[in-house]
Amino acid sequence: MKLSVLDQAPITVGNTAVDALKKAEELAILADQLGYHRMWMAEHHGTGTIASSAPEVIAAHLAAKTNNIRIGTGGVMMMHYSPLKLAEVFKTLSAFSPGRIDFGVGRAPGGDNYAMYALSEGRQPMLNNMYEKLSTTLQLLNDEVPEDSLYNRSIATPSNVVLPEAWLLGSTGNSAIQAGRLGVGYSFAQFFQGGMTKEIFDAYRRNFTPSALMEKPVINVTYMVTVAETKEEAEFEALPQDISRLSLMRGQIRQTLTPVEAQNYPLTEMDRMAIQQNRKIHLVGTPNEVATILQEEQVKYGFDEAMICSIPHSQEKRLDVYRLLARELF
Repeated sequence: MKLSVLDQAPITVGNTAVDALKKAEELAILADQLGYHRMWMAEHHGTGTIASSAPEVIAAHLAAKTNNIRIGTGGVMMMHYSPLKLAEVFKTLSAFSPGRIDFGVGRAPGGDNYAMYALSEGRQPMLNNMYEKLSTTLQLLNDEVPEDSLYNRSIATPSNVVLPEAWLLGSTGNSAIQAGRLGVGYSFAQFFQGGMTKEIFDAYRRNFTPSALMEKPVINVTYMVTVAETKEEAEFEALPQDISRLSLMRGQIRQTLTPVEAQNYPLTEMDRMAIQQNRKIHLVGTPNEVATILQEEQVKYGFDEAMICSIPHSQEKRLDVYRLLARELF
């Protein structure tokens, strides 16, 4: 099984945004050494808990710090940017790191309404043209003349570079058919709210049309994962993330606690039940237990690659997650 990395540059309790970005660099270097297939940076705005607000900038830095791993965005939130700018940014990245760049995009705002309107300078964001925008961007990436009259007299420079891989993110399955028709990879965010089905992936494959940026259908699935040498240690390290998710479900965003702080956090019986229900999207256990789940789900649902998002409070514990999974699956 191919394993990859999704990072959000989380700012955990006691750490700064600068710390979070440096830790993303450390993770990229380790993932490259271990043989992970790709690493993506997410895009989030208007929060003090995540430092990854400019994933394309981080991607440039990480690509320069690594040798073999593919580097990209998971994803750029395309509602905020012009197709011409998106194409030029990723063609530039690909010019510097040919054959290693992924252009991953999402349709969500990546932040609250305040951030969304600030990014659009107070204008009403265009929310209903995401697939058209992506189609135009793909044409510009491939040095084609777009159908859209706004862009058909502009070229996206640099020209004649090795094309990045293109991916569309989804979390409900609504975008699967469109990803197939556009000829891009499909990345399913299982760690958002679950909901993965074989039917979603079958629909993507049935509708797939090969493109210059993706010759055949490829699916990756992102899981939140916490592993340790023992189940008890894994649960100890996972609890801060469980509490953060409970807060998010209640509309609250909070920094990830330390494991010790999490042990003293007042949890109701309903909270504990919710945590257990979330084990479908946050895989917790020994390396063997989690690897077995990933392999079984790959067979059941038919995806090609598992992407791992892991945010234990300790950087060393976080790096251990990727070490232990690599030991088990490579």
